[in-house]
Amino acid sequence: MSTPSLALQHLRPLFDTRTLPHLDDQRRPESLPLAQIQATLSPTLAAAKLDAGKAELVRALVLIWHDHLDESHTLSQEIHGGDASFLHGIMHRREPDYSNAKYWFHRVGQHGAFPEIARRTADLLRSAPALSQTLLDEGCWDAFAMIDATAAATRQKDSDTYRLLQQVQRVEMEVLLERFCD
Repeated sequence: MSTPSLALQHLRPLFDTRTLPHLDDQRRPESLPLAQIQATLSPTLAAAKLDAGKAELVRALVLIWHDHLDESHTLSQEIHGGDASFLHGIMHRREPDYSNAKYWFHRVGQHGAFPEIARRTADLLRSAPALSQTLLDEGCWDAFAMIDATAAATRQKDSDTYRLLQQVQRVEMEVLLERFCD
């Protein structure tokens, strides 16, 4: 296994939280306050030596991770391309505004992160074959099925499916972070 890039080494600690983000807009007690994120993120991004475009994508991703959906939304609206649309889709999925999430994932199309998300979630979903079959259409990541599964799971927050989908969402965000740090 290769060593993480300098950017990943600097940025991963921002994602080390005791709990995973919810599938909806609920805030977690350990989510960093916006002012702390801004104060931490600027020097961290500078140390990570990312170009400005990737830095803004990371900023939007960190905001989603720490439950600052409105701020992430404002930022992702100003960024163009498939990566920004992917973040925009996750944000709307969490909002929850499922039809708008689907709109943004239509704009994503076939994203370069989908194969890696499919690979990692296949391992994660072995214990849930029905969910695996839903999210991995013939081994390919189905972002629209993730939206539908999330919508169903948010009605039962204490379920195993909800917790498993939180882990799947974590995989999505980890893969995106790695992609942004390349």
